[in-house]
Amino acid sequence: MTVEEKDYRSFIGRMLGLRGNEAVSVTLLFRGGSDRTFYRVHVPGRNSCIFMHYSPGREENNYYVDIAGFLSNIGVRVPAIVGHDRDRYFVLMEDLGDVDLFSFRQAPWSRREDLYRKTLSLALQLHSFPLKAFPFQAVPLAEAFGPSLYRWERDYFRENFVKGLCGVKLDPGEGEGLERELAALAEGLAGGNRCLVHRDLQSKNVMVVGGEPALIDFQGMRAGNPFYDLGSLLYDPYVVFTHEERLSLLRFCHRYLGRSLDWPDFQKAFFRASAQRLMQALGAYGFLGLKRGLRGFLEHVPRGLENLIDASTRAGDLPRLRDTAVRCREVVSSSKPKI
Repeated sequence: MTVEEKDYRSFIGRMLGLRGNEAVSVTLLFRGGSDRTFYRVHVPGRNSCIFMHYSPGREENNYYVDIAGFLSNIGVRVPAIVGHDRDRYFVLMEDLGDVDLFSFRQAPWSRREDLYRKTLSLALQLHSFPLKAFPFQAVPLAEAFGPSLYRWERDYFRENFVKGLCGVKLDPGEGEGLERELAALAEGLAGGNRCLVHRDLQSKNVMVVGGEPALIDFQGMRAGNPFYDLGSLLYDPYVVFTHEERLSLLRFCHRYLGRSLDWPDFQKAFFRASAQRLMQALGAYGFLGLKRGLRGFLEHVPRGLENLIDASTRAGDLPRLRDTAVRCREVVSSSKPKI
């Protein structure tokens, strides 16, 4: 038994109030791409728990517990926190099981639509919380979406995906034109309505417990554009939607968020934010797949590219981004260079 294992078993015992003779089983679940390791904790006669050991080097990991408390307080279902050791970076939390929204990707649309509407209702509840009432002093958040973060996302996409994964080189004129287009996209997103956003609202970050959704991986929550979350969920590369299914869910959101936007403008705002989100996702696939060796992420590249092409086409004012994505698709589909 390593010293670290002794430490976390001692922490688990203290948090659960275990007696010395109670058996504890700790099983590794997975190591995530955000420098966190998860274990399932079983104690006979008790509900299982999840133990998380996180790296403080990724700043937003330090915010998880405080954000969990905030979300729970406003009625958004998240795992209940059992205990936290800030010095050792240990967290013990409620086990929400193994069934996530992704698990329903092959279910009939009537079942999927119901679960997605419930998930969107949770997101809209978060989005509707007034920023001016947020307890910033007690609950730290990551950097808000704005020009610098949007710039980081598009650079991340170009470096790790366009260049790194696909090997597509843009000549100076193409690169400058794409940068102008994406800078204008970022300016438009930053100038829209601001609210709290989850930042990674996709099907594997929504657990389904007793037919009801609960959110996880919310440590990146910050102020931003609500359409970023909608794009994360409805253009999720892990699952497939028809255009009609996606629009049906978007209309559901429009009833809540569309008071200041008519339906055509609402759609345009959604497609533009979705393109921004998909750049971030594809950049992450390139980075995690190639530089971190987590090659499972590369399986989602083709669907992510199709989604980016669709969103940038429907946005109507992102032709250079669309053309770049099409060039990447040609490389990926013809040679599968590193996938």
